[in-house]
Parts: sequence; structure tokens; C-alpha cells
Amino acid sequence: MPGFRLVLRSMMAVMLVAVSAAHAQNFPVKPIRIIVPFGAGGPADIYARYLAQQMLQPLGQPMVVENRPGAGSIIGTDAVAKSPPDGYTLLLMSNTHTVNESLIPKKPFTLMKDFAPVAPINYSDLILVVHPSLPVRSVAELVKLAKVKDKGLNYASSGNGTPYHMAGEYFKSLIKADIVHVPHKGSGEARTSVLSGQVEMMFDAVTTMTTHARAGKVRALATTGQKRSKVTPELPTVAEAGVKGYEATIWLGVMAPAQTPRPILDRLNGEITKITSRAETAANWEKQGAEAMVMSVTEFEKYLNQDIAKWAQVVKVSGAKPD
Repeated sequence: MPGFRLVLRSMMAVMLVAVSAAHAQNFPVKPIRIIVPFGAGGPADIYARYLAQQMLQPLGQPMVVENRPGAGSIIGTDAVAKSPPDGYTLLLMSNTHTVNESLIPKKPFTLMKDFAPVAPINYSDLILVVHPSLPVRSVAELVKLAKVKDKGLNYASSGNGTPYHMAGEYFKSLIKADIVHVPHKGSGEARTSVLSGQVEMMFDAVTTMTTHARAGKVRALATTGQKRSKVTPELPTVAEAGVKGYEATIWLGVMAPAQTPRPILDRLNGEITKITSRAETAANWEKQGAEAMVMSVTEFEKYLNQDIAKWAQVVKVSGAKPD
């Protein structure tokens, strides 16, 4: 009997694989919804819509972008976690999600347990800007002012655990000064607060804030990558400007609910990879300060686990807390 059960289980496993493969071959037969757990106008929203536009022809079905911001991405993310694992509801995620694994451990989901990796999209540097009313023109002057006005300066972010938040916390920990975190519901709201002068500074995406800096609405001091941004080569990196060891970027990717059939994950990964691998995509994104990321499902899974470990260490060292 034990042998019969083993054979039966093996046959059922083979049948399930066959059914999943057949399902993936016909996938998709209806529109796909991609939930962006961030506000409209930010990098996640912009690239989700670009992806949706480019995926229409190869998939033969529309990809509908739905913004569900709130609670540092938790509201929209939880909605995807509770969706059927059939490939028709996807999550546009970022390193906000890998940060939140250690910053906000008490969530209604666990990233690598409740989601399946699909593919990365791209990454970009952040840009450190201040409102023109702030009397600083360099990172060194900002650091000096922050230490003099301890708890007097404030910085905006798109919410707890977002790259904008962690970029600020990491900066604070390295310069050893307390700058007050002012979280918002999305990057658009945070950006508006800085442009209006309600909040004095922000680490924002190069892809969205550079235009405002060039228009003189904010003063750009530095970018946050390992090397100078091709979009703003005139600006030093934060590390180059004196804050040694500093580096912070924002990257985006796609995940699906756990238990989504692997053939569907591979199909989606393949179509996204075709888009991110195109020369015209690279050229277009480079002008915006973003660089494409290309990985298989397995490679992306490894990358996610490594990023979770990296930010757990940053959270520990910086002492960052959800506000």
C-alpha cells in the first residue's frame, strides 16, 4: 500500500504540472490587474503604466494599473496577497517591501511567504533636494546646519519603509544628527510639501524631481548612487560630498500571490524581460536616470532575499522606527 500511495501522489503531481502548463499556455484570457501600493505620479506608478502599455500586444490582454496607496504600501500589498494565485492580480513592488520585512515585522503578510517573485524592472538613484529658502548650497552646509538645528530640520518621504524614508534615516545615522521624518501617503504628496516649503528637504527619485530642480523650485545638492547620475552629472554623490559610505537607490519589480503556477510566472518574466532588454527601453530610461534590471524568476528570488538581509542591517544600525 505505501508503494501504491507513492505512485498515486507522483501521478497527481505530474497531472498538476500538466494542468498548470496548459493553463499557462492559454494565459491570459482576461485583463490583468497590477496593483501599485503607492500614489500616482511616482516612479512605481510611472513604470507600472509603461509596463502595462508595452505588455498589451504580447499578452493580447490589457493590463490595468490600480493605485492603492497607504500605510507605507501595506494596504495595496495586502490586497494582492489575498487575491487568487492565477496570474491575474500582480503587485508592483519596490525596496519598500524588502525594508518593511524588518522595519514593520507585524504585517498581515510576509513577503517571501505570501508572494512569488516574477521579475525586476529597473533601479534609479535618488536626489537630495532642499527648498530654496533653506540657507544651504552643499551637502557639507546641510550637515553643519542639521547639527546646529538638532531636531529643527525635517525631511519628507512617501511613507514608512519607502526608499525615500530609509534614505533619510541612513543619512541621519551617518551624519549623527536628528532630522525629523515627515511621512506622507505618497511621493507626490511628499514632493508637493517640499516644493511648497512646508517641509525643508527630501530624498526623491531622480526620475521625477530633477525637472523641478532645474526649474529652480528646489535646490539639488547630490545624488545617492555609487557614481554620479547620467541625468545630473554636475552633482556629486552624497558620499563624494563628504558622507562616506552613503548609498541608497530605489528599485522596482513585480510579484504575484504565492502558489501562482510557475509556468505563469515564467511567462510573465519572459515578457517583462523582453521589454527591459530592448535597446530603446534602455535609452529611454537612461534619460530619466533609470537602468533596466534583468533576472530570471530564480535570480530575482535570490536578489529579494539578499535585499531583505541588507536592509535589516541598515534598520538595525540606523535605529529606524515606523512613525
